[in-house]
Amino acid sequence: MVVDEELVAVPARRPSRTVFVSGMVFTAVLFAIGGWRRRWIADDGLTVLRTVRNLLAGNGPVFNAGERVEVNTSTAWTYLIWFFSWLTQARLEYVVLGIALTLSVAAIVFAILGTARLWGGGVQLLLPAGALVYIAVPPARDYATSGLESSLVICWIAVLWWGLIRWSRADKTGFASILGLSFVAGLAPLIRPELTLLGTLALLMICGAPQPGIRLRPWIFRALVLATAGLVPVAYQIWQMGYYALPYPNTAVAKDAGGAKWRQGLVYLWNLIGPYWLWVPLMALGVAAVLAVRSRRIAGQAAGLAEFETKPDVRERLRRFRAWLRTPAAVVALMLASGALLTVYEIRVGGDFMHGRMLLPPLFCVLLPVMVLPLKLSAARADSRHTDRAFGIGALAVTAGWALLAANATALENGRSISTAGIADERLYYVQSTGHEHPLRAEDYLDYPRMRTMIGDLARNPNGGLLINSPSWNWQLVPPPTPNGGAGHTVYFINLGMISMNVPLDVRVLDPMGLSYPLAAHTFRFPNARIGHDKNLDSDWAVVDAGMANEYPGLPWFIDEGWVTRIRTAMNCPATRDLLASTRAPLTAGRFQRNLQQSLRYAKYRIDRVPEFEIERCQVIDRGNPGVPR
Repeated sequence: MVVDEELVAVPARRPSRTVFVSGMVFTAVLFAIGGWRRRWIADDGLTVLRTVRNLLAGNGPVFNAGERVEVNTSTAWTYLIWFFSWLTQARLEYVVLGIALTLSVAAIVFAILGTARLWGGGVQLLLPAGALVYIAVPPARDYATSGLESSLVICWIAVLWWGLIRWSRADKTGFASILGLSFVAGLAPLIRPELTLLGTLALLMICGAPQPGIRLRPWIFRALVLATAGLVPVAYQIWQMGYYALPYPNTAVAKDAGGAKWRQGLVYLWNLIGPYWLWVPLMALGVAAVLAVRSRRIAGQAAGLAEFETKPDVRERLRRFRAWLRTPAAVVALMLASGALLTVYEIRVGGDFMHGRMLLPPLFCVLLPVMVLPLKLSAARADSRHTDRAFGIGALAVTAGWALLAANATALENGRSISTAGIADERLYYVQSTGHEHPLRAEDYLDYPRMRTMIGDLARNPNGGLLINSPSWNWQLVPPPTPNGGAGHTVYFINLGMISMNVPLDVRVLDPMGLSYPLAAHTFRFPNARIGHDKNLDSDWAVVDAGMANEYPGLPWFIDEGWVTRIRTAMNCPATRDLLASTRAPLTAGRFQRNLQQSLRYAKYRIDRVPEFEIERCQVIDRGNPGVPR
């Protein structure tokens, strides 16, 4: 998808430039308004802020002080919020809102600028197309704020796209510019781990393409590019493995990111495409783009095929391929392929429980080449170009009409209901559950069911204890084994964000899915449970692990003493104790080295939530009766 070199050389007429700038500003403002009107911070977004609170308090990048667990998937997002919170000293929720909305709008601007450079100048209009499609999809506006890293992800993709197109268009590129582009590409795993695919492909493209004007030996140039790209992520990887004892965030362990749920993933894909008829604008813009490329007759010219009349040998084919790598066509192929591969990955892991969220980055990638579409101001000949222009106008009209309809469409009529596939409109769910049109602040979530009761129960029990939910969904406090307490407060519940942001940092907050709780994270997931919620460790384990009362009357009526006794035996498994020590033991040089060496083993380690099976798996021996497993 490239244009004639002569079109690039011809300066754009003032009307076409005005139309382009106006269209870009209009789209960006429209997205800003749409994101602001649907502003909110998700429960998972508040989870990120707990880590930022600990950073600001000097406890380190942890969720619970004294336990090194990486609860946030996006490292860059965590530290970005931390930096601006430290800089502004503003309330965390408002810092997140400002950063997210700014990055979302910046993503649209950089995406449009990159696509405009893709299509080139000349006597043509560049009108918003794919950009309208993206901002019209309701989840795109939902996650323009939300407190999650979605805005950072699309902004990073847009900046990389803009940089690669500039690089592919330039006859010569300064060495500093190439290193800057490589640095941006190298940040991929810190933005989100799965984006490593896109960042790696971009780096391979830069390293494989010719670099006119760079007077360095190829191997030296490539070494410098890779060193620049890998400096931050490799350093962080080493630190992550030594500090957290895992090669990736704990969220990947808790959700078994390497697992496969293809059927659920396909349901998740259709849950985004079906309700909005998203295939309509994608097909219209795809055909319009192909016709626009054909009308410029540049597919063969970009590859340089016209220069050769004889069949090239292998060396010549390689030279041509390397030359092709530094063309806009190659950058377009990179983004389309990355969008497709990211979609396949999301389908494989089963998607997500949040409607549309995890498919927004691949959708953004696929739409990049058509963020704006070119329309000739006049047809040079009354031939196919006239037909192509007419089809382009039709595609833009279809896109605009579709956007007006899709912008107000809903995937689920009732936000408080979860579909049979386990997918929910997360923003609408919390709007209706809290009664706040824009649940932004932590205290807004106190109006979520049982939250105020939880705060009251903590206040009424100054000696500490473990707060869990009973089968009837009432809070139940398990007291410490001695009346004077000393064990502190722990809350064990699924909604990490709203709880952790409404309690002091000395209150330990754990969840049965394992996002903040390594013991739960390293269990096996239920095969047919709701996606993203398919691990659920019984609160009995938390009772034993927290050192609370282990017999009646301290134990709640719904917890069995015998079960607790067997769990205590199961937790004597040396491998399990070593796993817990990797995050709880003081971080000495020796512990850092052991964590670094054992991080891959820790990541694969799993326990059985049924204590009898766990005792049998680990062959834990009852010290009072040697040789007999308990």
